[in-house]
Amino acid sequence: MLKTSIQLHKWIGLVVGIQILFWVLGGLIMTAIPIERVHGDHHIGLAPKAAIAPDQVLPYAEVVKRAEFEVAKAELRGTPRGPVWIVDSVNGQQKWMDAKTGGDIEEITEAQARAAAVASYTGQGKPVSVKLFDAPPVEAQTDNQTWQVKFDDGEGTTLYINGFDGDVVSRRSDIWRFYDFFFRLHIMNFGPAETYNHPLIIAASAVTLAVVLTGFILLWFKVGRDIQGWIARRKKA
Repeated sequence: MLKTSIQLHKWIGLVVGIQILFWVLGGLIMTAIPIERVHGDHHIGLAPKAAIAPDQVLPYAEVVKRAEFEVAKAELRGTPRGPVWIVDSVNGQQKWMDAKTGGDIEEITEAQARAAAVASYTGQGKPVSVKLFDAPPVEAQTDNQTWQVKFDDGEGTTLYINGFDGDVVSRRSDIWRFYDFFFRLHIMNFGPAETYNHPLIIAASAVTLAVVLTGFILLWFKVGRDIQGWIARRKKA
């Protein structure tokens, strides 16, 4: 049993050692960098939104009538472009409606996306790139049509703007990307979704547990031998 434990401990430890290094290194990075810096809080500018006047928007009953499908829910939301009704159907359809006129909401233009990003940003940077994505990059963490606005502030600050209402979907920077790289190493998740219970990390945790258990077995034998040797020396003295 001792020989088997030594072999298991040695080879399994070799396999999981690199990942243990990533766990420790990832934990160090995540605790060393302030989360406010990662989120880009120092560059947040609060874009003003006009107050919603209830007497100037379509009532809920009228929204349901104009939806042209069975409505599951409808949300009145204030946006940089004005109030909108977001209507969801029972089968998953969604309709964006101008809350004042009832007309369909069109995608915001490049100029509107740029203006929305500037209003939601504070700092010395200026927009240097504005791109529209129907399928945004993974870092945007959205599947909806989105404008990507990059700033030249030396931090790689990038704002993702909702293609319909002009709200900021997510804020990214080189600091965030650096943090995210080690975060994914730490949780062993290299796909687009963030999950902590995927098969890879479960398997790695189980194997690491095996290393710990075999280590305890080896320690038990080592301590037992040391005690026996000490007793034998005492008897000879």
